[in-house]
Amino acid sequence: QAQLVESGGGLVQPGGSLRLSCSASGFSFSNFAMSWYRQAPGKEREVVAVSTSSYTDYADSVKGRFTSSRDNAKNTMYLQIDSLKPEDTAVYYCNVRLWRDGVLADYWGPGTQVTVSS
Repeated sequence: QAQLVESGGGLVQPGGSLRLSCSASGFSFSNFAMSWYRQAPGKEREVVAVSTSSYTDYADSVKGRFTSSRDNAKNTMYLQIDSLKPEDTAVYYCNVRLWRDGVLADYWGPGTQVTVSS
């Protein structure tokens, strides 16, 4: 059973930085694309980055400020967030999509809260 756990969120001032981590277990981490999502209060969950071992795509709204990376030896994915803005306030989730009983299933961590405020 795949399990994901995010960490690293917190309260930060505008312009600051954070590094989020997603620790994965229960599947062959290096073989699967992983994603970062976020959900702001009152809004739908949105994807911010999709990462494989060879490339990463970013949502236009975060390009140039967010950097996703992976350490396959540690089964961990990271999200470096720079130049934080109040609109980055959200719960950040990591995600992996795996086949289970012939159906693609989404696995989510519990999320980590990022609050950007002065």
